[in-house]
Amino acid sequence: MKTLIKLILTLTILGLAGYYGYHRFEAYIDNPWTRDGQVRTQVIQVTPRVNGMVIKIDVVDNQKVKRGDLLFEIDPSMYQVKVDQAKARLQRTLEAAKGTKIEYERVQKIYARDKGAVSQKDLVRNETNYHKSLADIDSSRESLKTAKLNLSYTKVYAEVDGYVSNINFQIGSQASANKPILALVDENAFWVFGFFREDAIPEVEVGDTAKVTLLAYPDTPLSGKVSSIAWGIAHSDGNPGNNLLPSVKPVFQWIRLAQRIPVRIKLDKLPDNVKLRVGLTASVMILKGEEEK
Repeated sequence: MKTLIKLILTLTILGLAGYYGYHRFEAYIDNPWTRDGQVRTQVIQVTPRVNGMVIKIDVVDNQKVKRGDLLFEIDPSMYQVKVDQAKARLQRTLEAAKGTKIEYERVQKIYARDKGAVSQKDLVRNETNYHKSLADIDSSRESLKTAKLNLSYTKVYAEVDGYVSNINFQIGSQASANKPILALVDENAFWVFGFFREDAIPEVEVGDTAKVTLLAYPDTPLSGKVSSIAWGIAHSDGNPGNNLLPSVKPVFQWIRLAQRIPVRIKLDKLPDNVKLRVGLTASVMILKGEEEK
């Protein structure tokens, strides 16, 4: 009796293992799958808009920041001087315009009383000077706006919620306009790229359910949806090589390596214990048929 019970128990365990293994194998065969996946997000290159010496850094490397947080400051003294100069220039043009207006109105009154007392040439000249003074005022006001705008650019703020990365400058460093100075990793734009073999792409459709397993969190599979499929990849053959001749890689006739096409996966709400980082390795399976339910 004991031998029979052991035999039944053994067969039951083997049957369950075989059933589980068969379904895992069926899922592997029936569902497009790749181990070549990677976590991505938008990485903003924080770039100063003005030149100057960095006088204050308000963050440290890898610090979490919110949109609108101050990152660093550039010496504002030179830009404050330009604001003051622009204000003075505007004041001069306003005062000059007053005199021009008075003279223009005086000539107009004389001309209205006696058309022969003022020549047409003088009337046109005064009118032109008056309108020119108004244009000078507009120009001076715009110059003041530009000076104030440049002054505001000496304080650099975070444009998104995320994480500061790669701070490789310090107080006293020279910041250059339009040259990236640090990176800001957007925490709200993460997605996963699954690089599928080209022969699996016909089975993948936008909207399909996806299961993502990160190498960093192997016991916490993530769910998501296929949001898009790339329409092309860069080719390596045919680009100019030495002496501007086409560079072509050798290929064995009996071996053809399938190209990999990026499939973008939009992740659902993440578990609390999962922290995404750019570049994490992921396995991606597109669930078809019964697996979607």
